[in-house]
Amino acid sequence: MASDGGRKQFWKRSGAKVPGSLIKPGSKPPTTPVKLKKVSTFQEFESNTSDAWDLGDDDDELLAVAAENLNTEVVMETAHKVIQNHSKLQEQHKFQEEHLQEEKQEEFAQLTSVACGDNRLVKSVSEGHTSSSLDSASENSSMQRSQSLPQTSIPPLASGMADYSTSVTPALTEREASRLDKFKQLLAGPNTDLDELRKLSWSGIPKRVRPIAWKLLSGYLPANVDRRESTLQRKRKEYFAFVEQYYGSRNDENHQDTYRQIHIDIPRMSPEVLRLQPKVTEIFERILFIWAIRHPASGYVQGINDLVTPFFVVFVCEYIEEEEVENFDVSSLPEEVLQNIEADSYWCMSKLLDGIQDNYTFAQPGIQKKVKMLEELVSRIDEQVHRHLDQHEVKYLQFAFRWMNNLLMREVPLRCTIRLWDTYQSEPEGFSHFHLYVCAAFLVRWRKEILEEKDFQELLIFLQNLPTVHWGNEDISVLLAEAYRLKFAFADAPNHYKK
Repeated sequence: MASDGGRKQFWKRSGAKVPGSLIKPGSKPPTTPVKLKKVSTFQEFESNTSDAWDLGDDDDELLAVAAENLNTEVVMETAHKVIQNHSKLQEQHKFQEEHLQEEKQEEFAQLTSVACGDNRLVKSVSEGHTSSSLDSASENSSMQRSQSLPQTSIPPLASGMADYSTSVTPALTEREASRLDKFKQLLAGPNTDLDELRKLSWSGIPKRVRPIAWKLLSGYLPANVDRRESTLQRKRKEYFAFVEQYYGSRNDENHQDTYRQIHIDIPRMSPEVLRLQPKVTEIFERILFIWAIRHPASGYVQGINDLVTPFFVVFVCEYIEEEEVENFDVSSLPEEVLQNIEADSYWCMSKLLDGIQDNYTFAQPGIQKKVKMLEELVSRIDEQVHRHLDQHEVKYLQFAFRWMNNLLMREVPLRCTIRLWDTYQSEPEGFSHFHLYVCAAFLVRWRKEILEEKDFQELLIFLQNLPTVHWGNEDISVLLAEAYRLKFAFADAPNHYKK
């Protein structure tokens, strides 16, 4: 069993300050869902939630099920098929990579046998293969992050597919081209059907259309195309009026503590290269300070700084063709473009925080409730994992506080966060209710590794440093499929939070 001193050390590793009042001995945090009603069932939650899956391959099975009256067994079986199919895809990719590696090794062996009398040639061949492998890895990483440039004055789909043929991004697969076509058609009309946009976006948004889609899904832009430009101009002007009115007071006595904390937290952002750029720091400081002044009920709280990053990165992609967005020199963009990105990021972050503001008010009651709900949900989903954590005195707040406070941004790479947010923004309460199920699926995803750890410290170290650095869209798709299955598995169990 771990000592109190050992546990306190690990509280410091969680990446967030946890107030001492978060858990009082003998008290039991509320176990109701986030919206506090005397009677709150998951039938109500389900009726207010619009879920859908991608039309294509195995995913259309889920849409077919969702169109009928949901039967728990059918939904669980169908979602399980989706997970299995995604897993098979991953195994196929892994087999192809291993086969390619074997071919390279055989080729290398042949070259070295020919050059056995010349050490310099052997060294040259070895370096060539190493360089080739690194270039290949770098190219794969670049392709994951690449995004074409949409036009700001029209839906970013007016241009054809030429951008893809001239960039490092490979030709679209038939399925990707089909999905992009559906987004094109949907966004081309005079009034975008937001329900259809949510259905399409649930299973991921093509990079080219993500900026406009996020602005629509967040409620920042209207569905009517003719009103969008005037809305953008008005909201951007309004934001910079706030900057002119409030930002000069950042060093005043009553605001300097807030500004100082923001200044300390920004270097902790991800990704590292982006956060070290002075221009990015300046923009983030303004966004966070203005939001804090405009929302005195919560003010600035550690963790809010992370929530700007996905919006900022996605909106930068609206103006550049750089494949490595995270390494792009933001200061090279025109000042007017930077102002547009800053204002758009502020308003979309504000829309997000409107739905989860109780996470950041005094003592962060929203997070307390969600962590308690997660604990009780996991106890029903996987009692063995729950019992193992309890046996080794690992408290959910010690690792899940950060999951709720930072919306898993510290647990997965930025590319995965952006994909996750495609789905969250497609759900009416994606950042609150659905996030709970994603966290439950995320924890159970590591059940094998968790059950193998027999020590408090090793368990906590693992849970605070999960090995997701190589995760991609496939991993997030499997995670979301499992969260989707869990949500509907409990849709007919109104008391599933209670033992």
